[in-house]
Amino acid sequence: MVLVGVSRTSKTPTCLYLANRGIKAANVPFVPGVPLPPELTDAERPLIVGLTNDPERLIQLRRNRLSMLHHDETTEYTDLDAVRAEVREARRLFAEHHWQVIDVTRRSIEETAATIMKLLARRHGLLE
Repeated sequence: MVLVGVSRTSKTPTCLYLANRGIKAANVPFVPGVPLPPELTDAERPLIVGLTNDPERLIQLRRNRLSMLHHDETTEYTDLDAVRAEVREARRLFAEHHWQVIDVTRRSIEETAATIMKLLARRHGLLE
């Protein structure tokens, strides 16, 4: 399974959580203007899940990340209009490919992973 999402949607920790549950998971960052790897759309029947977040929450997370790295200047990475456009573009891509989408704004990593595990179980006919 593959998680695709903009920066700060907990792709990596969610993949690690799933891996600890025996699920092979990868993550691919969505970066505006950068094409996704062709392997993502060429794979046979992968479960691909798009992760999204509220733009205002993303800005908080991104500012905290930059502050920890001692990079406090304002960039498109933390500009509200740019982040809104980035999230819109990501959602459009997810819809275009018919990928499941999980909004992680108010979810813990465990909650996101539980939803993904249910999607996997449903795909394999283990849930109705």
